[in-house]
Amino acid sequence: MADRVPFLVRLDPEIIAALRRWANDDLRSLNAEIEFLLRRSLLDARRLPSSTGGSGAGDPGGAGPGTGE
Repeated sequence: MADRVPFLVRLDPEIIAALRRWANDDLRSLNAEIEFLLRRSLLDARRLPSSTGGSGAGDPGGAGPGTGE
């Protein structure tokens, strides 16, 4: 697993609440949900090299909660 870099971000309370609900629906922590969504967005926009796409639980292409499989 790659090293994690702590990063503080300020978000609107409504966004945090929506992300928490989504994370709970997907059985993820809030942090994991945010990372999942960011990674998926970066891959969709082809801004993240495919070699760093990973194949773990947070991989948008893998089977898991919220992937529709």
